[in-house]
Amino acid sequence: QVQLVESGGGLVQPGGSLRLSCAASGFIFRLYTMGWYRQAPGKQRDLVAAITSGGSTNYADSVKGRFTISRDNAKNTVYLQMNSLKPEDTAVYYCKAMGFWGQGTQVTVSS
Repeated sequence: QVQLVESGGGLVQPGGSLRLSCAASGFIFRLYTMGWYRQAPGKQRDLVAAITSGGSTNYADSVKGRFTISRDNAKNTVYLQMNSLKPEDTAVYYCKAMGFWGQGTQVTVSS
């Protein structure tokens, strides 16, 4: 069965950095687009970044230039490097593949 397990969230000060990881299993990872989404309290879940099987990427305007998505097909893992974090980046971050979601990891940006 498809499993997506996120890790790397936590509490960070404004301007800081975090790297999220999503370990995937149960499908042929290298063939699929992977996405990172986030959901803040009381808000909808929105796309943050995605990476195709060929390595093409796209980002939400709010994170362009600060976040970088990457994948390691040998490790079946997708990453989200988050730099220059802002309080408005606070949310639960989810990994998605096809129609499957991970359990999410909390990112809190606060001083």
